[in-house]
Amino acid sequence: MQWEMTKDTTMAPERSPLELLRESRSSIEEIISRMLSIKKQGDPKSENRELVTQMFLNFINLRQANRAILMEEERVRRESPMDFTALELHNLTYEKSHYLKATRSSREFKSKYPDIDLISEQDLFRDAPEAIKPQNDTCHDHDLMLKRLNFELHQRKEVCKLRAELEQRRKCLLEANSERSKFLSSLPLHLKSLKKASLPVQSQLSLPSPKKLKYHDLAELLPPPLYVMYSKFMAHKEAFEDNIDIEVSGCLKDAQSYARQQAEQNQESSGDDGKRQRKRPKKETSDEAGLYRVHPLKLVLHIYDDETPDPKSHKLVMLTFEYLLKLNLVCVGIEESQEDILCDLFPDDAGLEPPHQSTKLILGDDHSFDESRTSRPYKWAQHLAGIEVLPEMSPFVTGKDTQNSDTASVSDHYSVQTVLRRLRSQKKRLS
Repeated sequence: MQWEMTKDTTMAPERSPLELLRESRSSIEEIISRMLSIKKQGDPKSENRELVTQMFLNFINLRQANRAILMEEERVRRESPMDFTALELHNLTYEKSHYLKATRSSREFKSKYPDIDLISEQDLFRDAPEAIKPQNDTCHDHDLMLKRLNFELHQRKEVCKLRAELEQRRKCLLEANSERSKFLSSLPLHLKSLKKASLPVQSQLSLPSPKKLKYHDLAELLPPPLYVMYSKFMAHKEAFEDNIDIEVSGCLKDAQSYARQQAEQNQESSGDDGKRQRKRPKKETSDEAGLYRVHPLKLVLHIYDDETPDPKSHKLVMLTFEYLLKLNLVCVGIEESQEDILCDLFPDDAGLEPPHQSTKLILGDDHSFDESRTSRPYKWAQHLAGIEVLPEMSPFVTGKDTQNSDTASVSDHYSVQTVLRRLRSQKKRLS
């Protein structure tokens, strides 16, 4: 057995490396089996040394066979064109991936040209300068695009020049506007001085002042009673040159709105009188009916100390006249004064009792005039406003002299001159 193994391990020169590898492997397996059986059977271990030597020889044969196989593989590889072909394939694959990447980048590239609203080709050939216009109609697409871009650049340069010119013109206009604004800001002072200088001329020519004209315009929106009172005071001032001033105050917009509402109601009532006569008004309480609703415009009467105009005279009293729309009353109040000089101005006229029967009917039997109001409906104010107050009973029944109750005597008793004289004397007496 030992001779056979030694004989088998002897490598013949004509054997191939693969056969030598197989024989060495078989010999190593037999040696390992023999060493295991010696260990199990307990035989002498002197034979193990020879077996180990043979094992090493087989390992040497394995190493030699492996080297021969590798050399053969290297020789076949050098002689075969496979590596060169594989290298070329690898290079081609790399170039392919590079071209695909470049193609994808080119397709995904976002140019600035699509965002530019370029001029059409027809307009390019028609409007472009000769230096930019294409020489023929068969121009290449790329060259045509460049021409369109050049023409777009040319147009934008022209627009920039126009913008610069407009900016310069705007600057000049702003400077001119600034100069005009300075002039307009100083214009009120010039007008004020001119107005002051023209006052002597107006007084010599007896021209109405702008303030007076303004009050005349507002007076057109007054209710009829206040307008009558305004005209009486103005006529008295112009006729007797009394030292009084009458002005119209209040909200102009509200007065215009009320005038429009009244005009619309008058048109509706004139167009449908029959239907409105058949309708009966609903009975309302004082709060619901708005009994004390006041017209938006008021009259303010300034009474000075002296009857003749004098710049040194001081203001004696200021009265405010307002008109109650629902009650058809003119109420009078004193401004900026705690002294009540109106309640004793005329006998039996304290302003606490409604002056005529229609007002009493509207207020009701148990409802008197609101005493908390600062302005009251005096009888002399109703007379100055043209609101006639008839007595509750005939003078023939009461036994009074008819001559003292006629219209002429009442007009003299409640005239503008009498009222102003009593107001001055009452104010001076209390002060």
